[in-house]
Amino acid sequence: MKIQLENLEELSYGKKEAFNFLRTNLSFCGDHIKTIVFTSCTPDEGKSSTVMELGRSISENGKKVLIIDADLRKSVMVGRYHARKTEKSKEKEKGILGMSHYLSGQAKLEQVVYETNVEGMDMIFAGHVTPSPTELLGNHYFDKLLEYAKDHYDIVLIDSPPLGSVIDTAVIAPKCDGAVIVIEANKCSYRFVQDIKKQLEVAGCHILGCILNKVKTGKGSYYNRYYKGYYKGYYKEYYQKETSATEEAKA
Repeated sequence: MKIQLENLEELSYGKKEAFNFLRTNLSFCGDHIKTIVFTSCTPDEGKSSTVMELGRSISENGKKVLIIDADLRKSVMVGRYHARKTEKSKEKEKGILGMSHYLSGQAKLEQVVYETNVEGMDMIFAGHVTPSPTELLGNHYFDKLLEYAKDHYDIVLIDSPPLGSVIDTAVIAPKCDGAVIVIEANKCSYRFVQDIKKQLEVAGCHILGCILNKVKTGKGSYYNRYYKGYYKGYYKEYYQKETSATEEAKA
């Protein structure tokens, strides 16, 4: 079954390069890192958008990607991207089936994996809200899903709930190859982030790193000052000298 994703953001050059940079960093973690869970400290830090745009970046690089929406409590994927089925069939009348349907035994795996209009990127949506998401995420169906995903995709990105709000991610994380924490700039305290980090470590999950999100890039911002310093202190001193030396050697 195919799904049409609409309302996909047309990224600026800077944003696109940032996701390409993130994609490259993840690739250097090793080819054994295939299933990655993304979490945050609190809601609305940009975690779901980060997962979606990273998935697009990886698929544009020729990799086959599966995005799993494992936020069974408050998913935003279907509504945010206006997801809709494009094929006329009896399955279309049932609406979009997702994780809650599969994990509860109401749907087979092949019924919840959707091919999207982003080439190379498939998705599993969250499905209906369930009263017992933690129990569902910890059952054997989820293990089978990860086994299938590893066999059929180059990389699997799992969007999970904020670990500072609910415990679901701590159930998912030990089953994955690594975890990434998405942090909104100037929102959470250092101590809060450290608590989330410790929870993942106690769960036995390898933390791949953090993504600092929603950073102000205007004049006078830290981001702007950092890259000005990078250009003056590193690029000009190193790359331009190397380029000049190469040109002199050729001459």
